[in-house]
Amino acid sequence: MSAAIRRRRRRPMGRRRRGALPEPAGGCSCCLAAALPLLLLLLPAGCPVRAQNDTEPIVLEGKCLVVCDSSPSADGAITSSLGISVRSGSAKVAFSATRSTNHEPSEMSNRTMTIYFDQVLVNIGNHFDLTSSIFVAPRKGIYSFSFHVVKVYNRQTIQVSLMQNNYPVISAFAGDQDVTREAASNGVLLLMEREDKVHLKLERGNLMGGWKYSTFSGFLVFPL
Repeated sequence: MSAAIRRRRRRPMGRRRRGALPEPAGGCSCCLAAALPLLLLLLPAGCPVRAQNDTEPIVLEGKCLVVCDSSPSADGAITSSLGISVRSGSAKVAFSATRSTNHEPSEMSNRTMTIYFDQVLVNIGNHFDLTSSIFVAPRKGIYSFSFHVVKVYNRQTIQVSLMQNNYPVISAFAGDQDVTREAASNGVLLLMEREDKVHLKLERGNLMGGWKYSTFSGFLVFPL
């Protein structure tokens, strides 16, 4: 037997080396797409989905999904490289309210000195309750708030506080004794937890009711 034949018998063609893995027949994305339903069943409940660009956590009915190479779309959804589109809940939150009638304090506000608003211009997500004039945060995040109020009489001072969970965060006042329609305004960024509440409180003075002089606005800057 020649030396060439003996060498071929020692190293038969097509045999895998020990520890080597077979190569997949298809592409990686096809394998992941086929295994995705099984992974969703095996993963623990309550795990948030976070895209690779870290835009926003998303929960898929209590299951955890890792989305790679994703990008947010214009409508708030996130589309992955596997072609999966997931719409993020509570991604858009904004409100703006005005006062068109009745001076403050009114008979209703005299109990808590809450400043009530009677018209909503914007209420994306419906998290501002017009009846109580309280905004309730739908999720943890950074929120922006601003307000603008006008006093009724000269020779008086008004003071308004923005309250988070019934604690004053910022205030504004107007106290020029020679100006009748003097305004007070302020704005702030707040870190809020889910179901934290924000409203305006009239600390002193009287606010003008009509002509939509007084406003209260807020929106979600980004979730955490």
